[in-house]
Amino acid sequence: MSIHEIVLPDTKPETEWILGRAVQKMSPFRTHARLQATFSAALLNWSAGRGEVGTEWRFRLAPSAEIRRPLVPDIAYVRNERLVGLEGRELEAPEFSPDVAVEIRSPGDRVRRIEHKIGVYLSTGASLVIVVDPSHRTVQLHDVQGMRELRGDDAIVHPALPGFSLGLPELFKAADPPPR
Repeated sequence: MSIHEIVLPDTKPETEWILGRAVQKMSPFRTHARLQATFSAALLNWSAGRGEVGTEWRFRLAPSAEIRRPLVPDIAYVRNERLVGLEGRELEAPEFSPDVAVEIRSPGDRVRRIEHKIGVYLSTGASLVIVVDPSHRTVQLHDVQGMRELRGDDAIVHPALPGFSLGLPELFKAADPPPR
């Protein structure tokens, strides 16, 4: 740890540094939790032998000429080769961006905060930031080339996740009410 890092206490739910202030993540409701579980399960199945997937995994990021700060994506994927040799705190809360960060919008999420997190992830090395919007049943794929919005029968496919595919109908089915 250095004087060039914002250190926040471990909290439940986690606290992140967004737009110059400590912001505690919202405790997810059913829809958020089910989408997170469904997406995580698909990524875990795909990632075997490739890398690690975690939910609510803390990363300590330092955009250029800025102080290091914690961000906690809803889901993160990191390639195995980036984790080799890390242990202790460096493995538990890496000082780099995940290869892929997934953020699932909650009803109270502010667009400005999500846009800030996307910018921080991409500027610190993420290849892809995925934003899932349950209320509109859309998914945005953000990378250094820009943003692509998926809807309807589209599938989440991107070069940062070679061979991975998750159809939006399959993902959003997890948000549907239980059958009667």
